[in-house]
Amino acid sequence: MSRAATMLIVEDEPETASLLETYFRAHGYQVFTAASGEEALSMAQAHPIDLIVLDIRLPDIDGFEVFRQLRAHRRTREIPVIFLTEKRERESRLTGLEMGAHDYIPKPFSLQELRARVQNILRRSRAEPAIDGLTGLPGRPLILDYLKEQLGRSDWGALLIGLQGLEAFGERYGFVARDDAIRAVGLLLTGINHESGDAFFLGHLGEGWFILIGSRHQVSAVAPQAIARLKSALPYFYPLQDMEEKPPDLPILRIAAAQAHGTEGPFPDPEAVIRRLLERREALSG
Repeated sequence: MSRAATMLIVEDEPETASLLETYFRAHGYQVFTAASGEEALSMAQAHPIDLIVLDIRLPDIDGFEVFRQLRAHRRTREIPVIFLTEKRERESRLTGLEMGAHDYIPKPFSLQELRARVQNILRRSRAEPAIDGLTGLPGRPLILDYLKEQLGRSDWGALLIGLQGLEAFGERYGFVARDDAIRAVGLLLTGINHESGDAFFLGHLGEGWFILIGSRHQVSAVAPQAIARLKSALPYFYPLQDMEEKPPDLPILRIAAAQAHGTEGPFPDPEAVIRRLLERREALSG
């Protein structure tokens, strides 16, 4: 690295903010801290920030609004963001990830785990920002570019497919197991695409959500196959002992999917297609 990575920690609890600042400074990072959303936005504009650790609960505007405003400005829209959430705030975590945050970590958290996530995200963003570092598939920027090319046509289709229940799964087995499950889904979908003669554009929106884009007929035909293949793979994501014993608190992973087609348009922009898919997705039983 030509310079130390620079972090912005947005946290209104002084003890937590001081702990994170001290810890990451000791590991060679340049660290700024902000105790409110407005202060965080000012700092992000004033300094070259490589990554933001952003608490959702802030005294002025919440972390979601901070994230929206960061994404609205050219200087700050590409900064990776990790949300800090309360462990019970499942909906908050899902909202953050759907908005395009790179990761979340629930409180209380392990400093070592947070540092590992920070390192992974920085490595991905500095290497190939358009390619997802976990799966090696096109990430959100390339997905949006490809969708934009399709919007003038009516015969395209898009399949959103992925895993529901990853947050509980990750809390029980750790973020490495969670990432392994996401990577496995990407590999399975890549295999299906190869079997189809690479007829689809396949991208990774983030976390456990993937998108296949092709002709409407092709997408409708491949959807049942992709769903069935992923369902059959789900048991292999778990430790063998848990699959055999099935403890009552076993976190349940489910396949969820949704489709959108060009005939439903016009869509004003590619983000509108993504929103439609996310609104429609349904977990599939079995």
